Order: sequence, then C-alpha cells, then structure tokens
Amino acid sequence: MEHKRQPPKPPETGRPAPVTVPAGEVALAGDLAVPEGARGIVLFAHGSGSGRHSPRNRYVADALGSRGLATLLIDLLTGEEERIDLVTRHLRFDIPLLAARLTCAAEWLARDPATRELAIGLFGASTGAAAALITAAGLPDRIAAVVSRGGRPDLAAEHLESVRAPTLLIVGGEDHEVIRLNRSALARLRALKKLEIVPGATHLFEEPGKLEEVARLAGEWFERYLTA
Repeated sequence: MEHKRQPPKPPETGRPAPVTVPAGEVALAGDLAVPEGARGIVLFAHGSGSGRHSPRNRYVADALGSRGLATLLIDLLTGEEERIDLVTRHLRFDIPLLAARLTCAAEWLARDPATRELAIGLFGASTGAAAALITAAGLPDRIAAVVSRGGRPDLAAEHLESVRAPTLLIVGGEDHEVIRLNRSALARLRALKKLEIVPGATHLFEEPGKLEEVARLAGEWFERYLTA
C-alpha cells in the first residue's frame, strides 16, 4: 500500500468531479477532471492495495491536468471488495479482473459526452501496469499511449506482444528487481517503447524530486502520443 512521505503539491487545475462507472455487475467510483480545452484523457490503473486516493497518482494526475490533459482516477475494486482484500490480499493480484474493469472504464470514456472525442492514455502503477497493458492489447483502436510507474508489466505475460500503443516504462534506479522485470517485459513489447530509469529513486519514488520526474516523463509521453 502506498504511504510514507507525502508528494509535493502540484499546480491547481480545478476540482475533479465524482463519477460512477459501470463495470459488469458492479459500479466503480471515480474522480473525473476535464480541464477546458482538454487534448486527451489519461485513465489511471492503481496498484497493489491502492485506489483513486493514492497521493502519488493524484500528484501525477494534477500535473497532467496542468498540461491540459483530462484524467480519470478510479477504484478498480468496490468498497466491499477492498475490505475483503485487506484481509485476503488476493484481489489486488487478480490481473484479469483488474484489466476487465479497466477495459470497462476505457469504453465508458469512449461513450461519455465529456470525453468521447479525446484520445485515451493509460497510467498504471504496480500491478495496475499489467492491467493497463492487457487493456491496451484488447483495445488497440482506443488506447493511444501507456505509461507504467514502478509497474509489473511482466504480469501482462502473453498480452505484451499484442500491445500497439506507445509504451513508456518508468522505474526507480534503486528498485533493482523491478528494473529486471521491466527489462524482460520491454523485450517482449512490439510497440514503440522506452524504459526510463530514474536515478536514486526507490519503488515509491518518495525521494525529493523523483515523483516530479515521473510526472514530467509521463506528461511528455502523453502529450506526444495523445495530442498528435
């Protein structure tokens, strides 16, 4: 679960609005922010034991908003499922379930009047990166770019070869095992791809200036591939 040092406060970009996204038999809670003149939208896939209130992903979302990108932070588990997962810790690693719900959220964005004209990018953290890549593989005509932060893209396994969206993998320089797993996944990706290693950063990028670097790298990637 993400905690420890709170990330710096980004520029104010307006308050997100609560939304409810249907996903099969459940409804998922989300926070949608669409700045005026938005040039694309980024859907966040949270990682192990985290949700839409993740301070790190909220920081990145606000930084993307300052670049004119809309964002949707969403809980991929319901409140009841989160309570169960706190005990069992199994749903956070149910990658097919997370990917199926993320796919529903992406399809909802493609239908909603406020966002249907916007190219969709995915930002995945931890296990959410695998869910993002599976979603990108399944929706090649909808997903325009993917960014992973400290992610486990290797868990997308056989789906990696089917990803068509330009994909950026960001890993902390001190997160040695995750670097190895990302290099393995990078070799299997057939899309335009890049691995960025942030020197001196650990898994949560909690060191001074490291999360800002994540936000900069992600912002530049999404600006390049969502607004082309």
